Amino acid sequence: MEEGNQSVVSEFMFQGLCTSKELQIFLFLPFSTICLMTFVDNLFVVVVIITDHHLHSPMYFLLANLSFVDFCLSSVTTPKLTTDLLQDSKTISFGSCMMQILSVHFFGAVEIVTLVMMGYDRYVAICKPLHYSSIMGRQKCIGLVWVSWIIGFLHSIIQVVIILCSPLCGPKVLDSFFCDIPLVAKLACVDTDTFAIVINVNSGIFFILLMISYTYILLTVFLHSKHGASKALSTCTSHIIVVVLFYGPCIFIYLWAINITWVDKFLSMFYIIITPVLNPATYTLRNKEIKNAIKRLVHGLSGRSLASQLA
Repeated sequence: MEEGNQSVVSEFMFQGLCTSKELQIFLFLPFSTICLMTFVDNLFVVVVIITDHHLHSPMYFLLANLSFVDFCLSSVTTPKLTTDLLQDSKTISFGSCMMQILSVHFFGAVEIVTLVMMGYDRYVAICKPLHYSSIMGRQKCIGLVWVSWIIGFLHSIIQVVIILCSPLCGPKVLDSFFCDIPLVAKLACVDTDTFAIVINVNSGIFFILLMISYTYILLTVFLHSKHGASKALSTCTSHIIVVVLFYGPCIFIYLWAINITWVDKFLSMFYIIITPVLNPATYTLRNKEIKNAIKRLVHGLSGRSLASQLA
């Protein structure tokens, strides 16, 4: 089927963020900066958590997984978006487009499941503190991470198979800056209503899972803690902010199609570009242990540098 598709549509052409050449050149520097910040910030969080033994706990293990996923998610689309700002012809091959769809949905689904697991971790820490160590053991955390990656893989495979089963006959122009299912599905030669239902159900499962999980967690914390309201909000604020920033735009794009191109582009930027660069700041700026770990790392590096100079 893939060969059949490629015989009709061998490549796609992006229209990009805007049509103004001057504006695209102007946006190159800020987007390059965001791309670099995303890579550096997320990898830095992973390195800090791995190297500092004070952070070898379930919560930070899951946070390191989230930062790594954000790094991978941003590397799928942001570099090409940045380089395309300087290109007159913004093209991508059929195979690369399918790989981009696979990767975006893979890492996106992994991030959503990881956020649910991080919420569960905070629920156990607040509501069952005496049993936290036994419930959130090392092996269970590793198992939860594996589950998130397996679910992400299955979700992405389903999405790509749906596209490959839809013969594409053009036009090959995508009014966006990356390949995504709603845009590619518009190029199908057949009626895609049934496929659209499957895609929405597949994506809607994650939304329902998120809403049920965080509603249950917040209600349980409110009911079981003497200072439930303040403690729940203080503990879960970071998670809620990330969930809203990441999944809010996805709801409009996949589940509530508004069919306004510039709005879709704006919302896509949130979960593809903005959220990966904001996640490290959202979690680390409100976390004293990570800030202390960063200080220890910086002091350790400066101490080694001074010792090497004296030697």
